[in-house]
Order: sequence, then C-alpha cells, then structure tokens
Amino acid sequence: MRFVKNMGMALALAAGATMMLTGCMSPPLINLLVSNEGYSIKRDIAYGTKPREMLDIYVPDKITKPASTILFFYGGSWQSGTKDLYKAFGETFATKGIITVVADYRLYPPALYPDFVNDGAQALKFVHDHIAQYGGDPNRVFLAGHSAGAYIAVMLAANPAIVRANGAKPEWIRGAIGISGPYDFLPLKDKKLITIFGGNDRIETQPIHYVDGKRAPMFFAWGADDTTVGKRNLVNMAAKLREFGSPVETKIYPGVTHIGIIVSLAPFFRSRTTLRQDMIEFIKTH
Repeated sequence: MRFVKNMGMALALAAGATMMLTGCMSPPLINLLVSNEGYSIKRDIAYGTKPREMLDIYVPDKITKPASTILFFYGGSWQSGTKDLYKAFGETFATKGIITVVADYRLYPPALYPDFVNDGAQALKFVHDHIAQYGGDPNRVFLAGHSAGAYIAVMLAANPAIVRANGAKPEWIRGAIGISGPYDFLPLKDKKLITIFGGNDRIETQPIHYVDGKRAPMFFAWGADDTTVGKRNLVNMAAKLREFGSPVETKIYPGVTHIGIIVSLAPFFRSRTTLRQDMIEFIKTH
C-alpha cells in the first residue's frame, strides 16, 4: 500500500500542472498560494516533550464566541511530513471561523506503532486543555486527517483505551473526519509498513478492530479515482460503526484521486470537490 507523502507534495504536483513549477516545490512557494488575511498563526507550540510533538494553531480573526476546533493530522505513510507545509489547510477553515490546529507527530524511523497514535492523543489532550485561551470551545473539538493522518484521527475516535492511556477522554472528541484514510488494510505487503506495525497481519493495529460500541460521529471522504487507499476502508469502517448505532456520513467524489482530494481544500482548487463545505456542514451539525 502506498500513501501520499504530504499535502505539500500534493499542492506542488497540482501547482506544477498549472503554474509550470516543479514537483519539488519548496514550502515557501507552496505558502505563497495562501492568503494571510482573516486569521493569525501561533507556531511551534509544544504539546509534549519530544522534538516532533509540536503544533501550529490557526486562529480566526474577530472570534465573538467560543469556536469549534479541528485538530488535523497530515499523511505521509507514517514516514514523512511536516506541519509547516499545511498553511493551506489552516487557512481553509480558519477563514470560515473554525480554529484549526495542525500537529506534527513522531515518524518512522525510529517511531513504530503506536507511537504516532499516542502523539495524536497527547495533541488532543493539549488542545482540550488550552484551546480556550485562543478562543476555542474545548467541548467542540473535531479530529481530522488525510491518509495516514486519517488513520490517527479515526483510531483515536475508535479506540477509547489509547485515548485514556494518554490522559485524555474519549468524550472530548466531538467528531472525526477521515479523508482517504486506511482503517482496515491488512495484510500488509510493504516491508517498511510491516516493520512500522510489527507484522503483516496484526489486527490490533486496525481502527476497525476497536469498534465494539457507539462512537463519536464520523465523516469519511474518498476520491473515486484513488488507487492508493482502497474503497473497502471507507465501506467496512462505516458499516462496522453503523452496527453499533454510531452516526456516520460518507461521500465519494467522482474523478478525484488520493492527492486530488486533499488538494481540493487549497486555494484555487476548491471547485474540484465540495469537501470543504461538506466538512464545515459536518462540524455545524455535530
């Protein structure tokens, strides 16, 4: 199984097609696509003691009442990525009045499962405990992620035990949004992924394995042309949640790839899908 490396690379590829830029577009060039108006950024805030346990907070201007918050985890096959490339995601929702937190987490090497999930839970605890000072409502925190980051977000929503083990509470999760994520993807064939997850067929590494009761509302998005993460992940996870009465929404976007779906949240590409508005409506509803 392949996973998109990060949204920065996705933006680079998309911009390259329209702006004659290379696929190795640097973070400063990516960030030039994004407006600086309507929000401020609080950068490099530590949520833990390890070097990669850091996050950025995108705060909407003129918050008049406690705002909803998205805590976002990017993709990268648990091997690459940085929050510095995700200004587009922060701007996308902060300009709509939603506080947006983009978190780094430990990567392989040396990180192995469940290090990155533990980091996600630590980030959740930090956001719940501190978001009020940025104008956020600690009772309206939504988790979101793309690809490997969607795995982290949905694992936290599905597995109360790992949340509690990190000093957080499952009820702090108001909802979870998985964008092209893997939730039921065994057996593994890629050698690095087998190392990361400690074997090729460990069911305890799968978010779907932990659904044994009602969970927070979840929204799963997937592009119909995604050849990186299969449709079965969305279908199987949604079905398992519904078995236990959990609120679930799914949406498949025609003609959209694994990269294209996350690119569609960035400026100049939002006409490709309705993902931005669909996520906002999910947050408003729950």
